[in-house]
Amino acid sequence: MRTERGPPLVLHPRSRQAQHPGDRALLLEPHRLADVTGIEPGSFSNYAHGALFAAMRALPAPDPVQHAKDATWLNAVLAAAREHACGLTASYLHTLIQVCPWPRHASAYARMIETEHARRTLRAHAARLAQTATDITLPHPVPATLAAADGLTDVVDDIAARFPSGSGSLPRTPAPAPPAALYNAEEAADEEWLLLATATAHPADIKQMRWLIADDCTLRLRARLWQCLNALTRRGAPVDPVTVLWETQYRGLLTSGVQPPKLLNLLGAPAGSPQHWGERILQRSVLAAAHHVARRIEAFTDDPVTTPSQLVVGSRRALADLAAVRTRWHHATSPAPTAKSSHTRATAPPRAGPPLTTAPRAAPISR
Repeated sequence: MRTERGPPLVLHPRSRQAQHPGDRALLLEPHRLADVTGIEPGSFSNYAHGALFAAMRALPAPDPVQHAKDATWLNAVLAAAREHACGLTASYLHTLIQVCPWPRHASAYARMIETEHARRTLRAHAARLAQTATDITLPHPVPATLAAADGLTDVVDDIAARFPSGSGSLPRTPAPAPPAALYNAEEAADEEWLLLATATAHPADIKQMRWLIADDCTLRLRARLWQCLNALTRRGAPVDPVTVLWETQYRGLLTSGVQPPKLLNLLGAPAGSPQHWGERILQRSVLAAAHHVARRIEAFTDDPVTTPSQLVVGSRRALADLAAVRTRWHHATSPAPTAKSSHTRATAPPRAGPPLTTAPRAAPISR
């Protein structure tokens, strides 16, 4: 199918009366391409504008005096850009030219394009992190989510390098409201009760689970019960359903909504190991933290008053919260260090040396 190319572009004098920035300034004064740095064709939100920018960079800049008289260079740019954006027309280029009165500000316009490209890129990676953290089809969701977080961190570092500005302030964007539900509440409750019951049955394992904290639980009562178990083990007190019940009463947890017989039954039904249920609970905490971080960064990028420096500061602060729970996940899932081998260099047999050709010298006798 042939594409309608239209008539060649004619540059009218009134096209100098522009009112909008962008690559349009370069159409008027191509020699300013040398002043434009930091952007690529992919930096433009409009694909056709990116194709125009690529064509302008690929063609040698015309003589400024000759360019003011005719549109030879513009027609060449249009022909080259049409190879990638066939919808471009001469009339569209003429419209672009008409809306840029200050071509000498091309470098400032390029910085604006670079800023918005950074904002879009950051938001896209934040959205990817949020999607990964809630993807129930992933066989190993935490490693995939942390990999997405690493990609987001790289984008933040790149923005920091592109927009160095010393110490920036935190964005004033309000935090987004928490989502309705990121997990199956019934499944989470079952796993947390199983953790409490198995930890009550195997209190010695609690000391090895410092990586699990009360905030990882989804309900305040279960979080406080985990604190009770940790308090008992730290004091070296006996741990069983009755002592745990006494500790909860001492801490004022036995309210009208908590029936002691039911609590004793729940704590007296262990299954599996505390480590297993603890990892399940921590996994849910990691994914929830990652999703919350992604939503916070998305909110920063959606706020038009947020500067690149604030995007960097706010994103790094949010990612630091994820790093804390990530460290605990690493401690929980890393294999225990193996004992060092009993064979050391001191007990290893001596290496064979060259044969002696003379008798060894006697050691001097100390007086």
